[in-house]
Amino acid sequence: MNQTDWICTSCPRQCGVDRTLAKGYCQAPHQPEVASICVHKGEEPPICGTKGICNIFFAHCNLHCCFCQNYQISGVHVDESCLYYRGLEAVCDRVEEVLAQTENIIGFVSPAHYSYCVPQIVEELHRRGCFPTVVYNTNGYDSVESLKMVAPYVDVYLPDFKYMDSSLAATLSHAADYPEVAQKALLEMYSQKGSGLPTDDDGLAYRGIIIRHLILPGQVDNSLRVLDWMADNLSLNLHISLMSQYTPIFGAEGDAGGQVPEYLLRTITQEEYDRVVDHFYELGFHRGWVQEFSSQQHYVPQFSNREAFESE
Repeated sequence: MNQTDWICTSCPRQCGVDRTLAKGYCQAPHQPEVASICVHKGEEPPICGTKGICNIFFAHCNLHCCFCQNYQISGVHVDESCLYYRGLEAVCDRVEEVLAQTENIIGFVSPAHYSYCVPQIVEELHRRGCFPTVVYNTNGYDSVESLKMVAPYVDVYLPDFKYMDSSLAATLSHAADYPEVAQKALLEMYSQKGSGLPTDDDGLAYRGIIIRHLILPGQVDNSLRVLDWMADNLSLNLHISLMSQYTPIFGAEGDAGGQVPEYLLRTITQEEYDRVVDHFYELGFHRGWVQEFSSQQHYVPQFSNREAFESE
C-alpha cells in the first residue's frame, strides 16, 4: 500500500493526517473501533422488519454534536469500556454471528470517518458467504468522493439532514458548512438511487434512500427550511423520516466539547411538532414516517452494554 493511502481525506473536514501516526478531528485511529454490533429493531420498518437489522456502531464521529444521544462513543473522549471490537476480523466475526438473527440487513452507523472500511467489511462478508442488504446510516456530513467510493457496496442510504442554518450547525455540530456539504451529499445519493424505495415480498427495502430529520426544540424554522430544500431540490416522492425523539442528554455536553444551549435543555413542544408535521404534508411529501410526539425516551442506547439496545 502506498504511504499516501493512509492520509485521511475520508470526510469533508479533510484533516489530511496519517491516522497510523496521529488523529484528526474525529479522533479515530486507522483501524476501525466499534462500540456495538447488535440487533436493532427501532429503525424504519423497511430496513429492520420484524427481526431487526444488524447495526455496526462505529466509535468516534466527524461532527461531535453537543446533543448526541450516542455521546458515549461519538465524543472527543470515548470511554475504553465502550469499545468492544477492533479491526476487520473482529468486526466481521461479530457481524456474521449477529446477522443470522436479523432480516439479513446490515447497517453501518456513523461511517463517514471509516468509509474506507465499508468495502473491506462487505467484501470479507461476501467471502464468508454472507450477502446482506447494506444500509449506510450517516449524519449527512459526507464527501461526494466517499459516497462514490462506497456506491457499489451500499443498497440503501439512510442519511440525516440536520441543518439548513449554518450558524446553528456551527454552534451544535462545529460544522458551519454542514448545509452545503449535506446538500451535495444528498444530491449524490439521489443520483445513485433515485426517489424510489423498492421492497421485497416481506416489505424489506433492497434499494433507495430514506432521509431523516430530527426536530430540535426552538428550531422550527430550521426544520421548515430543511423540508423546503428537499421539496425544491430532490423529490416529493422520497421517503422522509421525520423524528420527534429529541431528548436532553446530560453528559453529552462535556464529552462533545461544547456547552449545550439553553433551548436544548427541553424536549420539543406539541406546537413545534405540529408546525413541522403540518408543513411536511403541505409541501406534498407523502412517503415515509412521522414519529409520534411521545417518542423522546424510547431510542436512547446504552453503549456501556455490549448490546446497546438490550431493552428492545
